[in-house]
Amino acid sequence: MKKMNARQMMLCMAGSVMCSVGVMGCYPLVPAYFAALYLERVSGPVLLGMMYIGMFVFMPTAAAVKYAVALVVVMGAIRLVEWANEGCPSYMAGSMAAIITMILSVAGGLLEWKDQPGILFILGAVILFNRALHMILHWGRKAGVPERPDGGREERLMGYAESFQGLSQVFHSMSAAHQNGDAEELGQIQNELTGKICASCDACAVCWERDPAPLYGALSGILSAIWNGETPGEEKKQELAQYCRHSSDMVEEAVRVFERVSLNRAWYQRLVENREVIAEQLDAMAYIMQDCAREEKILDVGERHVLSEIQYRAKEQGIVVEELHLIEAVDGRIRIDAVLKSRLGGCVAVKTFLALSGAVLGKKLRTTADARTFIAKEPFRFLIYEDTAYRSVQGIARVKKDEAKISGDNFSFLELERGEMLLGLSDGMGSGSSACKESEMVLDLVERFLEAGFSMETAIRMMNSAMVMKGENDIYSTLDLCMVNLYSGMARLYKVGAAAAFIRREDEVECIASENLPVGARAHLDAKPREIQLNDGDFIVMVTDGVLEYLHVPKPEETMREMILSIKTNNPGILAKKIMDRVMLFTGGRAQDDMTVLAACIWKKA
Repeated sequence: MKKMNARQMMLCMAGSVMCSVGVMGCYPLVPAYFAALYLERVSGPVLLGMMYIGMFVFMPTAAAVKYAVALVVVMGAIRLVEWANEGCPSYMAGSMAAIITMILSVAGGLLEWKDQPGILFILGAVILFNRALHMILHWGRKAGVPERPDGGREERLMGYAESFQGLSQVFHSMSAAHQNGDAEELGQIQNELTGKICASCDACAVCWERDPAPLYGALSGILSAIWNGETPGEEKKQELAQYCRHSSDMVEEAVRVFERVSLNRAWYQRLVENREVIAEQLDAMAYIMQDCAREEKILDVGERHVLSEIQYRAKEQGIVVEELHLIEAVDGRIRIDAVLKSRLGGCVAVKTFLALSGAVLGKKLRTTADARTFIAKEPFRFLIYEDTAYRSVQGIARVKKDEAKISGDNFSFLELERGEMLLGLSDGMGSGSSACKESEMVLDLVERFLEAGFSMETAIRMMNSAMVMKGENDIYSTLDLCMVNLYSGMARLYKVGAAAAFIRREDEVECIASENLPVGARAHLDAKPREIQLNDGDFIVMVTDGVLEYLHVPKPEETMREMILSIKTNNPGILAKKIMDRVMLFTGGRAQDDMTVLAACIWKKA
């Protein structure tokens, strides 16, 4: 026998008392209460036993026998409907209870027609009872995530973020303090030279104590030339010889000092770069902590009636809700976190749960891309999001450099669960496998950070810091990213050393260009986005620099803009291919560099 909790047992005992309620010689509440409580998956034998006790205590014998048979038939009918449909709605159970009771009463001649229990009465009673019993059985149950005992987590993370930002500013200030120290360093070198050469010269006082000292200007000219990497000319040497009898020794010693200084400067420059990288890493850590501090809101307590309604409707469709959470994301959109299984061990389509949940919330919903299509007997966790307003279609066209075995360009199409779509292009420096690996790594790092839940700005910072630390042989990659919000249609373009991008609307094409160094070229990367509002049917076209550079026209961006505008198609794949075909006409059919054209279009969902 199925285990019963105290609440279910009390409701079954209440069924015995319900048998004492008669209406004009009829007992319509008996089948109504039985059907409503049985729909809540209480133990059938226990419920029948309690109802039978009440019927034979409070009802006439003939009526008790007839209603006893009616309850068994009602239970069988509900089980049959549940077996066929994985669930039995309350209105269907109420209809069956009313019709079965009516048929048995008429057939047995127990009651006269005028005293027959009304079909509508029993139907309504079943629906009302089922609602009330469902609320009683689930009252007080915590459907949401348990409360977090650590209430100050957000404050602590923000405190950590401020600390990391403070450390970053310290490293930045250490580097900036030496950026403008050239004049001071040049003066120190001059003092070192005069200390070595002039200190042992008898004419030192004659040369340096005159006001003004002509030797100072001649020596400064020699030192400035060597400092700038130039070889001192004969004129400057002769000018120095006029005022210093040790001029040749002075020049030789200056060259030796500057060689040592150049080596020290190289190492110091490496130290400064490492400080900048550390500062950027600390900044990125601060951004990550700020991202983590922006917690989602758990709405389970305030929206308990909504959760109860979803559970009730799911039960009627044969879905058991083992866990249900209503969450408000940082962007204000609703997400459902639910653990579901089928009620009788069969399969129920997930779209059934999406439909009933959406009807309760008044929103269109969707599951994750990797979610199951059916709800089975094993519990499974489903993440359900508000459906996006737009959908996207993408296309790509690629040409390798002549005689190259592999393209150095890489691209990315990534649709995130939070309702954003990433379009990415990366052009590795040069061509071949090394360029391909470099550009592939750049896009892979960005994708990993975005899938982990970080913002685009944080992902770009972390990726750039990793590439700076890794940087070998001055191999860099461009990065062209477009993040499209499929809820609002807002696109944010991030261009890091990349070629221009284009937005095609009905009868115009907008060119979006940016000047920036490639990824990994420097520790601090200023990648401010350009925001563009996209509408239904708008196209985004992104190209690598090989496409524009080899058009061999004075204004390649203007030529590309006219080219895109002249191609009449609503298919992104066809658009990308036709653009590439026309570019190849400009190059005479030759590819002097890797070329990639990426096109995407967004459409309003019906």
